[in-house]
Amino acid sequence: MNDEDSTEDFSALLGESLQAAEKTFEPGDRVRGELLSVGREDSQVALGPGREGVVATADFRDAEGAVSVKAGDVLDLFVTSVRHNQIRLSVNPTDKNIAEDLKEAFDLKRPVEGRVVEVCKGGVRVSVKGKSAFCPISQLDVKRVENGAEFVGKTFVFVLTEFGEDGRNVVVSRRKLLEEEQARASDAFLAANPDGAVVSGKVVRLEKFGAFVELVPGVEGLLHVSEVAWSRVESPADILTAGQAVAVKILKRETVDGRLKISLSLKQVTERPATPAAPPVVDPWSKYAAGQVVEGKITRKEPYGLFVQLEPGVVGLLHQSKTEDAPDFQFDRQKVGEPISVQVAEVKLSERRISLELPRDTGAEEWRKRQEESGPPSPMAEMFKAALEKKKR
Repeated sequence: MNDEDSTEDFSALLGESLQAAEKTFEPGDRVRGELLSVGREDSQVALGPGREGVVATADFRDAEGAVSVKAGDVLDLFVTSVRHNQIRLSVNPTDKNIAEDLKEAFDLKRPVEGRVVEVCKGGVRVSVKGKSAFCPISQLDVKRVENGAEFVGKTFVFVLTEFGEDGRNVVVSRRKLLEEEQARASDAFLAANPDGAVVSGKVVRLEKFGAFVELVPGVEGLLHVSEVAWSRVESPADILTAGQAVAVKILKRETVDGRLKISLSLKQVTERPATPAAPPVVDPWSKYAAGQVVEGKITRKEPYGLFVQLEPGVVGLLHQSKTEDAPDFQFDRQKVGEPISVQVAEVKLSERRISLELPRDTGAEEWRKRQEESGPPSPMAEMFKAALEKKKR
């Protein structure tokens, strides 16, 4: 390096030094300086040739009171005041700095953190970087909020929707961010789950015509009452409850008037119950055999006999000749519609015909057979026969 180059470098450094010495500082300026010393109350920071600033040492103390910096550290600080050539600094931004940050966040639509501090008329007050902002009650959540008391003391992410009066009028919204997040989640969900996919959901609302199921936040589908179960369901509330987790099948999705509608099915996720086998067909005529005593009803009366219904579709004939051996049975007095006790005499299944007779007295029949086998009746037998005849009357 020659003497001429050295002279130029020196001139440049001198110019920068003079510029730094003449630089003015104003509250709100962001500065970077080297920490020269750390005192009990104040610490010294070099801001450039011949320029120093003072920062309260308390700004560097942690929760236990220990100082977290040392001489030689380079720090980013904020000018809080300039008085009598003394430049006061702080690690915390000033109202001006905060206003600038919020203005930048508003212009860039950059989300900011805020803490809900109180409920006010029409919404809540939110502390954003130490400045008070207003959030309308309708912008606190995607769901309906009554008064916002449950949000007080909690920290959320907001987006600035209004910024005016140098930060004295700030309006924020949480709903806009939630809706954007739900839209992204909805797109991802629908892309990953085409029609026919089985997905998990939660019943959020019950109506007479069906149940609304939330698949992911912001995406709901309709489970029609006809798709709740394989059996007939009068109301979804008979089977489902609000808050219940369900697995459903996506049947169809369509856009109607700009809104996405999703049809779901619960029954198609479950196996369809087998149709019970039809009971074997029993021929009612085959149930009757000779000798059976049954109860019936007279349905028709003819001179030659009575037609007796044994069951719907099965009618037998009690011929008039079959009643002659029963003197206590008076054929002429029998009426249509009256009940009657009969005995099956013969069944012709192929012809669908049943011949009937009056029930026999088993005791008398047995006695008659014995008499025929043993010859003429004795006096004792005659007495027994008379008793039987008396019993019939």
